[in-house]
Amino acid sequence: MYKKILVAVEIGEDEITQIALDAAVALAKVEHEAELRLVNVQPLVPVAFIDYIPPNFDEEMREATEKDLAVLRGKIAYPAERVSSIVRFGAVYPEVLAEAEEWGADLIVVGSHRPTMATYLLGSNAKTIVRHAKCSVLIVRK
Repeated sequence: MYKKILVAVEIGEDEITQIALDAAVALAKVEHEAELRLVNVQPLVPVAFIDYIPPNFDEEMREATEKDLAVLRGKIAYPAERVSSIVRFGAVYPEVLAEAEEWGADLIVVGSHRPTMATYLLGSNAKTIVRHAKCSVLIVRK
């Protein structure tokens, strides 16, 4: 069914991330050869703050996030050689979509909060990923 499953994970949102991972692993187990890739998107530092952060801030952020993703990968009940992760910088939905396309994902799994008034007014990353993805998308909620 699905051979390459991309899972958008948000470090610090453990419950939503776990729900998305559980769904992705369940689908991956249907196809014993399926690959999983965890993607985490870190925001870019606004130009106005550049003078106030260390010059290697982005690299430190990448390293810390990669460690968090390694811990998360280690907890997944799926063969380690079939699970990878990547850290990207930018806005969430364009980076998730870019990673899906570059990696060749045939499914994107995204955990999502229940919609709120702010979501209706401002939009959500999940909604935009669904609207613009070139592959199937699964939105998972509690």
